[in-house]
Amino acid sequence: MPRADHTRVVFLSLVLAGIVFALSQTVVSPALPEIQHQYGADAASAAWILTGYLLAASVATPIVGKLGDLFGRGKVLTIVLLVFAAGSAVCALAPSLGVLVIGRVIQGVGGGIFPLAFGIIRETFPPDRVATAIGGISATFGIGGGVGLVIAGLIVSALDASWLFWLGLMALPAAFAIWRFVPQEETRPGARVDWAGAALLSVALAALLYGLSKANEWGWGSPRVLALSLGGLALAGFWGWFETKVDQPLVDMRVLRRRPVLMTNVTAVLVGFSMFASFLLIPQLAQTNTKFGYGFSASVTGAGLLMLPSTLVMLVAGPFAGRLATRANSRLPLVIGTFSGMLAFVVYALFHGSEWEICVGGALLGVGIGFSFASMANLIVEAVPRDEVGVATGINTIMRSLGGALGAQLVASLLTAKTIAGTEIPSEAAYTDAFIVAAVAAGLAVVAALAIPQTRRPQPQPVPAPVAA
Repeated sequence: MPRADHTRVVFLSLVLAGIVFALSQTVVSPALPEIQHQYGADAASAAWILTGYLLAASVATPIVGKLGDLFGRGKVLTIVLLVFAAGSAVCALAPSLGVLVIGRVIQGVGGGIFPLAFGIIRETFPPDRVATAIGGISATFGIGGGVGLVIAGLIVSALDASWLFWLGLMALPAAFAIWRFVPQEETRPGARVDWAGAALLSVALAALLYGLSKANEWGWGSPRVLALSLGGLALAGFWGWFETKVDQPLVDMRVLRRRPVLMTNVTAVLVGFSMFASFLLIPQLAQTNTKFGYGFSASVTGAGLLMLPSTLVMLVAGPFAGRLATRANSRLPLVIGTFSGMLAFVVYALFHGSEWEICVGGALLGVGIGFSFASMANLIVEAVPRDEVGVATGINTIMRSLGGALGAQLVASLLTAKTIAGTEIPSEAAYTDAFIVAAVAAGLAVVAALAIPQTRRPQPQPVPAPVAA
């Protein structure tokens, strides 16, 4: 098969894999009340459908990325997609909430899809197409997340909640194509996995993320939240020290301390904060009954449709950001993206009285997320050695998840802080406060992006034309 066809098939397979994983992150959220009713569960138990997935994905992402660096990214990604599909089937067939949560934890292994995809692109694509391809794959994270919010209500109303999980079987054709068309990489001689480091990082991330996910329920100052969050941070610090003492560490800490990598990870936390804040705020505001003086009395499906402009813009923004990075540098689209995200939340804070104003803000947010995700991945890929791409991009993904967990909980706290008298409905001022906080986070992301050293991408050399036989 000609190389052009080969890379095209690989790219489309990676896009499908990325969308399937991103869909599974958000498609469940609007349907939680229905799933809770189906299994006769309380809200706290049903929340584990999201929490279990988040924890498993965060733990698996850097470990799976490292396994790909050591033993071949195509091989490891094929296995990850098969495991993800198996987890999806467990969820769809689950006879109880406990089994459903187990299936979601299995699905969480799919967190390694993105770092493995970035490594495959770097190794197998022509240099002049790497940035654009990474931009396209990065955009699928936001696109899949947005589509999940749009179709969740349609699926539950037309079919039933189990079909939310059958969607995960789309990972199977992606797994076959990657197994068939991605060139096999040789295992690094003497390769060893730092399982002790992996275990330390896993416990640190699980404690920190679980503490953040429960902050609104237990209270930000509760002993349990403080113990989990501070304990997780302390253990993460110990893990960083431990990695400097290991011959073959899970992560080369010298790589993470490089200014381009460090500041890109800081930016990822702030971008994740604002993105997940929007996923929570916009659907909830749209579904608020107009009798309270704001909102649109939208259904779950209608609220999801308001996210469609953002999703459609992301579809174009990610690849365009990659082309811009190829012509200039990867910092430029990140600065543009973070600024656009900040502007989106300023629009939301000032103008949210009609659907078209929400759509304008959504379009700006689509540019922000599409540009930011694409450029962060490219910045990491450019800044680290080939054998660190998987784990380094995995850490960047984790930083985004940490920011998202923090953003979702802090925004939820702001919404409960100001309510309409005699109800539990957030006041309009509570939404304005939340939009302002998200705008500040996006503004800080602009500052962090500007702190990344500016380097001009070397121009690829033309490939000689093949000699005719």
